[in-house]
Amino acid sequence: MSSRAKATLAASFAISGLIIWGVHHQQNKERDDMFQGVLRDDERRREKMQRRQDDFQESQRKREIYERTQIVVSGEGSR
Repeated sequence: MSSRAKATLAASFAISGLIIWGVHHQQNKERDDMFQGVLRDDERRREKMQRRQDDFQESQRKREIYERTQIVVSGEGSR
């Protein structure tokens, strides 16, 4: 095998190795980015549930005040 063929083979191995390493690096980065997205979604979901709970408690508080100050008659519309 000539030295030129050996150099070409070595360069091919080096380039292939760099390409493989680059693809692995890119996949790892994408996987980490996707996982961070899941964590952000979980945090948003927790915040939304907390806001809903706060709104519900505020609604309950307002209802108690309303029922203390006014006579509430059960009608067809209430269940």
